[in-house]
Amino acid sequence: MTFFIKFCNFPHVTPPEKLRIIQSLSGLTQEKIARELGVSFVTLNSWMRGRSTPRAKAQARIDGLYRSTTGQKVIPEGALQAKLRVLQKKSREHRNILKTILTRRDLYDQFVLSLTYNTNRIEGSTLTEPETAAILFQNISLPDKTLVEQMEVKNHQAALEFLFQSTQKREEIDQDFILKLHRILLNGIQSDAGAYRNHPVRIVGSRVVTANHVKVPSLMKDLETAIHHGGKDTISHASQIHSRFEKIHPFSDGNGRIGRLLVHRMLLAKNLPPAVIRQEEKRFYMTALSKAQLEEDDSLLTDFLCEAVLEAYRILEM
Repeated sequence: MTFFIKFCNFPHVTPPEKLRIIQSLSGLTQEKIARELGVSFVTLNSWMRGRSTPRAKAQARIDGLYRSTTGQKVIPEGALQAKLRVLQKKSREHRNILKTILTRRDLYDQFVLSLTYNTNRIEGSTLTEPETAAILFQNISLPDKTLVEQMEVKNHQAALEFLFQSTQKREEIDQDFILKLHRILLNGIQSDAGAYRNHPVRIVGSRVVTANHVKVPSLMKDLETAIHHGGKDTISHASQIHSRFEKIHPFSDGNGRIGRLLVHRMLLAKNLPPAVIRQEEKRFYMTALSKAQLEEDDSLLTDFLCEAVLEAYRILEM
């Protein structure tokens, strides 16, 4: 069932409608929604069927989940700018984040694990974090997991190594860099690794219309120019580029992972740590990205990336 959400009419959406919309957009089961709301499955089911009405505190939790799921999260006035100032301050306190990551093996491994596990999980990998670690650091082959999933882990590790080295050398972020990154990521998995797609694609479950494949090379050239003409606010700029890249969807596969790697590269170039986008936050991430693409409002995505960078600082400061 498709739900058409009237954002301006939020107060008139009934609790059962909100819960059905949450389930439709998030893909969560009723059991998981019940856990998120801190109630039993029976109680949730009763609310969804209109047999009972949530009390005030429960209604507030439903409203919060509804706003987050539909992209209606309210960012208090000044809150985003405050977060950006905190991150700028942290960047000044950590004089060379890339050097810190590269010279401390524990930090390097933790970032490689966190970034690899979460990005692959967002794209549907079934590997757990311990299984990902075993493949990354012990070169263990898991007989009950697909070869492709395990290759995706090692390839992402190699892509991160290339990304870190490229940043250290202060190489430009251009189309050659993006194509090489894709070639490393999809090496041995896709025959067109390192090449733009030559056919139409759709983003499953999204209303975002991707670019005509004939226009991809010129659009990517424009994107390359835009990358080098950002403002002072690195995270806002990275969110704009990420939204634009994912809407172009230049490759037949790997767009999400390449897009996130590109964000890491942009952040590191400005002495900010890579954004740790946790797989548990997937639906909020996708909602924020969709809002930026469909409504040309990147505030929610920028706020989300601020939180992802703060998560990276928590790793740095452990």
